Amino acid sequence: MSAPIVVVDYHKGNLLSAARGLAEVGGEAEVTDDPARIAEAAGVVLPGVGAFEDAMAYLRQSGQDEAILSAIGRGVPFLGICLGLQLLFERGDERCDGALHGADDPERWAAGLGVLPGSVSRLRGRLKVPHVGWDQVHLTPHGRVCPLLRGVPEGANAYFTHSYALDEDVDPLVVTCRTHYVRSFASAVWRDNVYGVQFHPEKSSAVGLTILRNYVDLVRGGGR
Repeated sequence: MSAPIVVVDYHKGNLLSAARGLAEVGGEAEVTDDPARIAEAAGVVLPGVGAFEDAMAYLRQSGQDEAILSAIGRGVPFLGICLGLQLLFERGDERCDGALHGADDPERWAAGLGVLPGSVSRLRGRLKVPHVGWDQVHLTPHGRVCPLLRGVPEGANAYFTHSYALDEDVDPLVVTCRTHYVRSFASAVWRDNVYGVQFHPEKSSAVGLTILRNYVDLVRGGGR
C-alpha cells in the first residue's frame, strides 16, 4: 500500500485498540486527526468512541467530515466501528445534553454524515441497556456475499458495547447482519466501498480478526 490505513482520531477516547487489531493482521495503520492524511489514506477506519452529536460536532469543526466523505467518494475502503457505523447515517438521537425527546420532537435528532439513509435510536426495552458482551450476528443474503464477512459463519459471536443502534428505517438492502437484543437491529452494513459493524471486531477474538484481515485485503485490492 502506498498510503497507510488511517484510524480517525476525533479526540473522544482511546483509539489504539483498533490500530492494534489491524496491525495484528498485517495492516499498516496510523492514528491521526489530520484531515489531509485522512483524505489521502488507502483505507479509513472510523472507530467507536463517544456520543453521536458530540462526535459529529468535532468531525465538522476539524474538517474531518469532509475528508472522510472525500475518501469515500474516491472509492477508498471505509470501515465504521460501533459509533463509527452509526455516524454514517443521516441522523441519531444521542444528544450532548442527554435529554430524551419525543418521537415527533424536531429537537430529537442530530445530523450524521448522511452517507447512508436512516436513523440511529436508543435501545429501549425490558433488557439491560447498554448492551454489553457477546452476542450473535445473523447473516442476511447480502451479508453472505459481503467481502468483509468472508469466512464469518452464520450466528457467529461478536463483542458489543452500545446503547444506541440502527433503526427500522435503514435500507434492508445494505444490511449484512442482524442482531436481536431489545429489538432486532442491523449490526453490520455494506454498500459499495462502505462497510460498518456495530460490534467491535478488535475485541471479537478470531471472528473479529477474520473481519479485520478481510478489510486489510480490501484495502490492498484483493478483497473483491
